[in-house]
Amino acid sequence: MTRTVYYTATSLDGFIATVDHSLDWLLSRENDVDGPMGYDGFITGIGAVAMGATTYLWVREHDPDWLPEQPTWVFTHRELTPPPGADLRFTADDPARVHAAMAEAAGGRDVWVVGGGDLAGQFADRGLLDEVVVAIAPVTLGGGAPLLPRRVELEVRECARNGEFVCVRYGVRRSPAGG
Repeated sequence: MTRTVYYTATSLDGFIATVDHSLDWLLSRENDVDGPMGYDGFITGIGAVAMGATTYLWVREHDPDWLPEQPTWVFTHRELTPPPGADLRFTADDPARVHAAMAEAAGGRDVWVVGGGDLAGQFADRGLLDEVVVAIAPVTLGGGAPLLPRRVELEVRECARNGEFVCVRYGVRRSPAGG
């Protein structure tokens, strides 16, 4: 069954990027991609990606040769052109309008919401977010892009340490009918 998972890292004070959208603080921290809740184990279960435009542009700027390995929807209102050979779909649609296509493209694997607490929140607002997996870094940023800038009820499913990070897997609590 395809799940939609917001898999990310955050500073201790709850920011996923600095005020100027940098992820340099994250890349300087030690972790094990094969360790608990590590990237390598996670990415093998991903069949499609939902990405915010700011994250997409940061990745392309810092790694111009990067191409997604899975079909990727970049949520943006900007006019962007995909690099040759990439399975990138730029959309300004509401996540609810493209979620079924993403799940179908995932082929039974999960959909990863990457880069953008607001984008993850939009999925949550529409009842489409199933899990939040967060690696918490021992650093504070004092401001920037918030982890999840709205209220989402979660329940702890798993905790682990991976290098310098404390990792937590949360299930998204669904609101009871009528409430």
